[in-house]
Amino acid sequence: MSILYKDEDFAIHQRTKVIFWLVVICIIWGSTWLAIKVGLATVPPLLAAALRFILASVILYVMMVVRKERLPSGRVFKRLTVFLGVMAFGIPYALVYWGQKLIPSALASILFASYPFFVALFSHMFLPNEKMNALKVLAVIIGFAGVYVIFSGEVSLEADIALGGMAAIVMSAVIQAISLVFLKKHGEPFSPISVNFISMSIGALLLMVASIAVEDYSSVSFTNAAVLSIVFLAVFGNVVAFVSYFWLVKHIEAVLLSMTSFVTPIISVALGAFVLNETLSPRIFGGATLVLCGILAANGKDLVRLIANGKALLWD
Repeated sequence: MSILYKDEDFAIHQRTKVIFWLVVICIIWGSTWLAIKVGLATVPPLLAAALRFILASVILYVMMVVRKERLPSGRVFKRLTVFLGVMAFGIPYALVYWGQKLIPSALASILFASYPFFVALFSHMFLPNEKMNALKVLAVIIGFAGVYVIFSGEVSLEADIALGGMAAIVMSAVIQAISLVFLKKHGEPFSPISVNFISMSIGALLLMVASIAVEDYSSVSFTNAAVLSIVFLAVFGNVVAFVSYFWLVKHIEAVLLSMTSFVTPIISVALGAFVLNETLSPRIFGGATLVLCGILAANGKDLVRLIANGKALLWD
């Protein structure tokens, strides 16, 4: 009996589609940290992020033209896309790219796994139907304890640079959590393609302006690896991942979707070790274990209930 849908007669191809995109998102978001790190070897962080979003915006625009999709009008859509352009793409990705310049990709992905805990906190504050229970409070405490354990070994005068990079990743998670709650509150009526097109375009503009203002281009080199990184991140990390994620938000329950945060750091750590020979200390693995346990604790009860009851999570 399916645990994914309310309608027991839901088409098999639709079930396969949901499961397929869940797997794809986990793989993409688990590999984006490595791709960012590779691109940063020869391209400054703000420029790399800006080019990624420019290319993604062009692809989304072409998709809109092919689909004959018009941009929505109205104050709500404009306010939503401007907010997301700044708070989902502009500021947080500047922080992510800058932070990854200073710390290993595996560590960055582990720290960003704190994202669901911030989502839970802000959802409790701003979404009336998503209040935290005692188990989720405990899960947040466990997760933040894991982040503290990771940070604790870096608090020293010699580690100021690494500490700044780590703080940037966590701050990015905080800002993106705020943007997700805003999206959940106001984004339901709109197409994921149109929302992402305008938002990413705004983010690209902000990042490019910032790059021109503060970055030195004298040593920029668009190697094959750098170009491949930008293209991969634009096509898969932006267009495929964000559009499919938006679609999944409308079709499956958040409890299942949030479990992707449990899988992506594992993929990132494995890729970082295999491709870049990154090594993490036992302390970081200990902190990561606490973070992942927190994510599991926050959703475990709901997952057990859903599996036991054999009920669908969402709607079509």
